[in-house]
Amino acid sequence: MSLPKGLAEEVSKNLVMVAKLIDEDSELAYGYSKIALRLASRVAAVREAAGFAAYATQRYTEALAEFRAARRMTGGVELWPVMADCERGLGRPERALAMAGEAEVQKLDKAGQVEMRLVAAGARRDMDQLEAAIVTLQSPELASHSVQPWTARLRYAYADALLAAGREDEAREWFAKALEADKDGVTDASDRLAEMDGVEFVDAIDVDDAIDVDVVEVVQVDRTDGSDVQRPVEVEETLAEEDEQNEEGDEVPAPGVADDVADDVDVAGEGDERA
Repeated sequence: MSLPKGLAEEVSKNLVMVAKLIDEDSELAYGYSKIALRLASRVAAVREAAGFAAYATQRYTEALAEFRAARRMTGGVELWPVMADCERGLGRPERALAMAGEAEVQKLDKAGQVEMRLVAAGARRDMDQLEAAIVTLQSPELASHSVQPWTARLRYAYADALLAAGREDEAREWFAKALEADKDGVTDASDRLAEMDGVEFVDAIDVDDAIDVDVVEVVQVDRTDGSDVQRPVEVEETLAEEDEQNEEGDEVPAPGVADDVADDVDVAGEGDERA
């Protein structure tokens, strides 16, 4: 709201792209965040978005600086856990633990406090203090039977710490509990359980036997019998070549079919070049 309308729209477009891409293409999201930062570095939301984009690409020094700037602008404590995790990323777990004991933690909402607990447990593990990490995760939130947005991740972290400490039976129990709470698939608890049970997944089709193309395009071809079929472009080209070689009297495609397919291929190729 503090920016002129045109500039505000341009900045917001870049922030939207950061949000859309940060999980699937963090480097590209980071690029958009730098554009927004260049346009409006005095806006707290921009600094926060730049911080998360840098964090997602493991640029922890840069992320920490952006989070600190956003916190100075807003005076809030919401970013405290991720700031502590940046300290872990920079190889300073003792600083993350110190932050876990600061008064700011008491100002966090329940989700923030659980996040801080996860960071503190991770810091303990960074320092090879496995039992301390396990104790850190033991909390009313872990014992609760209600499922909250943080439940799956908390149970998963606890199971992973138990497994690292050699307590496999307990770890399996908590991986199962994590899976039960993980409705959105934010963890790989199912894979961890399968691994512990000795289950191995094998692809039914050998990759080498698949069509050796980066992108298989589909074209619509009208057959003489009135039916429409869809096949990859490469398959249609092969069919056209075989039809030309058929002996006289064999069924052949209607005139113009091969040309139509070729035209479609040319159009697709031009589209790829433009892209």
